[in-house]
Amino acid sequence: MPTIVDDLAATLVLGALLDQLNTQYRGYELLAHHTQGEFHHDVIVRVGHRGELPGDVLVVSTNCNGGIKEVLVFDDVPSTEALWHHRCPTEREFGDHPLPPVKALARTLHYFDPCELLGPDARSELRPEHRRRQRGGGWERV
Repeated sequence: MPTIVDDLAATLVLGALLDQLNTQYRGYELLAHHTQGEFHHDVIVRVGHRGELPGDVLVVSTNCNGGIKEVLVFDDVPSTEALWHHRCPTEREFGDHPLPPVKALARTLHYFDPCELLGPDARSELRPEHRRRQRGGGWERV
């Protein structure tokens, strides 16, 4: 049986999820946006009214086109380093930051192992002379 977080993730695109937060949870506050490499975004929001959600902080992970890969729910705001340490614990550059307890998690058909974005051979749409390795891995524009 799908959960309320599964229903949010099932919108499949960030804009539709944010619209749903506006109508069902009295809006949201954008707390952070972080990119790791060219193809991963973490959008962290706090909902205006928690309702039946197990927490009021959502991390919505998307691809570069806004397609939702994953939705995580927390009571506390996780740091970028904690999220990435949790996802890829062998990547030392993210340190050993503790992740607040995950209250709920939903993944979609867009999900893939995010550690694939961190390797030196990670795909890129940027020419080598126009990119540099980001801390932890992945490429960013120079």
